[in-house]
Amino acid sequence: MIINGIYKTDVVIIGAGAVGCAIARELSKYQIQVMVVDKNEDVGGDASKSNSAIIHTGYDASPGTLESQLVVAANPMYPELVKELDVPFKQTGAILPAITQEQFEQLPAIKAKAFLNRVYDIEYLTKEQIIAMEPNINPEVKGGLHIPRESIIDPFILVQALAENANENGVDFLLNTKVTGIQTEDGKIKAVETTAGIIETGYVINAAALYCDEIAAMVGKADYKVVARRGQFYILDKNTSCKVEHIVLPIPTKITKGKLMCPTIHGNMLVGPTAEDLDNKTDKSVTTDGLESIVKDVQRLIPNVNIRDTITQYSGLRPNRNPEGLHVDVYDDLEGYVNLSGVRSTGLTLSVSMGVYVAQLLKEHGCDLVYKEDFKKTRKGIRIFHEMTAREQEEIIKENPRYGNIVCRCETITEGEILDAIHRPLGARSMDAVKRRVRAGMGRCQGGFCGPKVLEILSKELNIPVEEVNKNVAGSYMVSGKMR
Repeated sequence: MIINGIYKTDVVIIGAGAVGCAIARELSKYQIQVMVVDKNEDVGGDASKSNSAIIHTGYDASPGTLESQLVVAANPMYPELVKELDVPFKQTGAILPAITQEQFEQLPAIKAKAFLNRVYDIEYLTKEQIIAMEPNINPEVKGGLHIPRESIIDPFILVQALAENANENGVDFLLNTKVTGIQTEDGKIKAVETTAGIIETGYVINAAALYCDEIAAMVGKADYKVVARRGQFYILDKNTSCKVEHIVLPIPTKITKGKLMCPTIHGNMLVGPTAEDLDNKTDKSVTTDGLESIVKDVQRLIPNVNIRDTITQYSGLRPNRNPEGLHVDVYDDLEGYVNLSGVRSTGLTLSVSMGVYVAQLLKEHGCDLVYKEDFKKTRKGIRIFHEMTAREQEEIIKENPRYGNIVCRCETITEGEILDAIHRPLGARSMDAVKRRVRAGMGRCQGGFCGPKVLEILSKELNIPVEEVNKNVAGSYMVSGKMR
């Protein structure tokens, strides 16, 4: 709501990643006004778009912690949630192979830890059972563990679905907007200052992930520091010569879950990540040392992994809190402020339970949450042409001939799908936003052939010159100079 040039809302959520969008969706169930603010041009613009896309069970979380509670609570929520929001999801299960005798001797402790976290369906596997399940596993494997509910998901679509559904239920999104300050008065939240103007509000939820410490500093609550933990990955071609059917995880260390190999929801192989703490919160480069360490470590699990089948490498940054630990903090001396920090690699998983947790916290601290009888819990995704039957394809082409125009041949993406990505709620406004919604440019050629056509479509549909179409953030133009 805008009154006299000033935005007015009940709750401001800072950050439109998985956690912020999940909180927004949860709060959209109630009769309050909610606004999400994010500096990026699209939802899920930071950590949520560069992760391993795994929905964890919480078997290896630190028992008794808030992170453990939220992950364990979230995992069983997904089978129903992905149906409601039309999100690609598959319960592949995970395997932890013990390659050395030392690793084999750690298995009972890992299982005992899982039991403390109430993950009771973890089970031992013999060497023969593991090789039967994953023939490409290292033949020196001694045995291992099976975690059947570990799953894979499309992380881009999950965030978009949460945001779209929240938006349909009345949540406003203010993207391409930076928070510059937070106003307080008499120990209460009064307003949020942004590059788009002032937002008057009674509640602020800091879900800014990598930048949550900077937001906390605006209200004098920065008693911690966030360091960017970089994870580098390989994506292998769908036709790679060596595949796995499960999430194949190493025995975890104190620092990281380790470097894994697993299928993606769309049939590629994901290999990685590294775990490197950086001072620079924007360094998403990939390095020779990092990539070589991935190959070295993953080959211990899958000796025949074919890195030559790589179609791309990327890195993501997850917020590592110092002091460590996931925190959801409220303050006696600052009414209306909720601070989230330390949401790391499990953030994608626990986002949906975090939404419920934060909503209850707001209720306990004075926010009047009255349920909407007309809440719409479902969302329909973009119709995927190559998954249709021949008859369905014929029908949709008759309905909209643009579905008969293949733009991305690697992934068989049609012009109709791209147009849907642009014109649906919170639609794509950049090349990467289209890519994340329909996979145009995610195939073997990485947009080498379809990129110019997608650029042309965006220019036409957004009614802007080709020279003004961005790759992602404002100013990341795809074309340099003036087109004739």
